Amino acid sequence: MAEVCVGAPLRGTRNVAGPEVFTLDEVGRIALAARGDQRTVITDNNAGKYAVASSDVLIVKGDAVIAKTTYRDWLAR
Repeated sequence: MAEVCVGAPLRGTRNVAGPEVFTLDEVGRIALAARGDQRTVITDNNAGKYAVASSDVLIVKGDAVIAKTTYRDWLAR
């Protein structure tokens, strides 16, 4: 992220992602656990817009920059 911020203007979009792939409900569970929150995340397959996003449609592809920091490590900071 820092490289993009201080680098030359892209005149476009730069996709940045982490080294791991999670479903949205997993991201919620990990975020809650990092805060010591014991609430339960329940997956609702009829939840509208994101419920119909299946497979790898939310995963960056192509020339994305893959960060070295994991999601758990980032949350711990």
